[in-house]
Amino acid sequence: MTAPCVAAAQTVAARGDIAANVARHVALARRAAAEGARLVLFPELSLTGYEPTLAAELALSPGDARLAPLRDVASRERISVVAGAPLANADGKPLIAALTFTPQGGLHVYTKQYLHPGEETAFAPGTGGAALDVDGRRVALAVCAEIAHARHAAAAAEDGARLYAASVLVSVNGYAADAALLQGYAAMHRMPVLMANHGGMTGGWESAGRSALWDERGELVVAAAGGGECLLVARCDDVGWRGRVVK
Repeated sequence: MTAPCVAAAQTVAARGDIAANVARHVALARRAAAEGARLVLFPELSLTGYEPTLAAELALSPGDARLAPLRDVASRERISVVAGAPLANADGKPLIAALTFTPQGGLHVYTKQYLHPGEETAFAPGTGGAALDVDGRRVALAVCAEIAHARHAAAAAEDGARLYAASVLVSVNGYAADAALLQGYAAMHRMPVLMANHGGMTGGWESAGRSALWDERGELVVAAAGGGECLLVARCDDVGWRGRVVK
């Protein structure tokens, strides 16, 4: 089974600095495309950092001009760019969104359905969203706490997803348990799992980094050694999945 080359961008967010974070996203998307990736996945709330107390003032609309460089790089480099942001919500508190800028110049919006305990003080639950189409392969998105709900991954598999792409903030203390969940979903559903985690402190959390990809047997293909900024690139050919970490 072959699959499009994919990448996970492990970033260290500049707190509340959307312009600086967009610039790093563009640079990493370009590097991912140069490595042959057709999809690059960023962590949860990657464009602002995980900052619930700032979410209301930082909330973006899909048409925000500050997102234009992401649209441009996706179109120019022919790569789907999945970035995390607080999304303005006319009904109240912002949503936690994964915004996918497509090679065709479009924007796909996914909103986090299952919030982590305590997040309801700053965010409203979202409604999810359809799977992405990456070179004819269905890619299901997940945002952080959603991976703790087995029915979320099961629904993705039942919908025909060929990759489960999770944008997360996983702490040092929580990494072992969350990685075991993702590895288990990969093996149970015969569905590779890609995880993009933060590489540094954000919102008072010490993120573990260690972004990773597990293949459809649940075997670890590639993972970052720890924190810091890096890019994981993985591809699947007739032999199977292989990957590497790009600093």
